[in-house]
Amino acid sequence: MRVGYPSPEYEWDILARRLERREDEAELQPVVDREELIGLQRSVEDVHVSEVVGRCIVALVAATRESPSVQMGASPRGTLALMKLSRVRTLLDGRDFVVPDDVKAVAVPALAHRLALRPELWVQRVPAEDVMRDCMNSVPVPTTPATAPAQSAASERSPQPRSDQE
Repeated sequence: MRVGYPSPEYEWDILARRLERREDEAELQPVVDREELIGLQRSVEDVHVSEVVGRCIVALVAATRESPSVQMGASPRGTLALMKLSRVRTLLDGRDFVVPDDVKAVAVPALAHRLALRPELWVQRVPAEDVMRDCMNSVPVPTTPATAPAQSAASERSPQPRSDQE
C-alpha cells in the first residue's frame, strides 16, 4: 500500500469540506466502543507466533539492515510492528497462529517507510517498496509446519539433535 499525495481535485475537496465545516475539528463517529476495542487488542495478543516464524520476522528485518540499497534499515521497533501486523492479519483471516504468508503480506507496508535508502536510489526515484520486496526475496521462507500453536513452546526452544549426532 502506498499512500502518496492526493490529486489536485481531491485536495480541493479537502479544502472545500474544511471551509464548509468552519472549524478545524472534524466530528467523528465511533465505530467500536471502548470495551470492544480493548477486546480486539487482547485478541491479537492471543495469536500464536512460533519461534520459526518469529525468527523469519527477525531475518526479514535484518535483511533491511544488510541490503546494499539501504543506508539505514528497520529498527527493532520495526520488528515489533511486523510481528503485530502479522498477528492482526492472521486474526482477520480467522486463524490463531501466524504463517509465513501473513508476514509476507504485511512486510512491505510495515517496513518500507522505515527504510532510509542510499542517496543514489533517491535520485533514481527507486521506491522503498521495491527495495523492501528485494529484501523479502533474499530471506528464505520457512516451510516447516511448526507454525501451529499445537506445538508447545518448550519443544520449539529445545535444540533438535543433528542427524550426525543420533
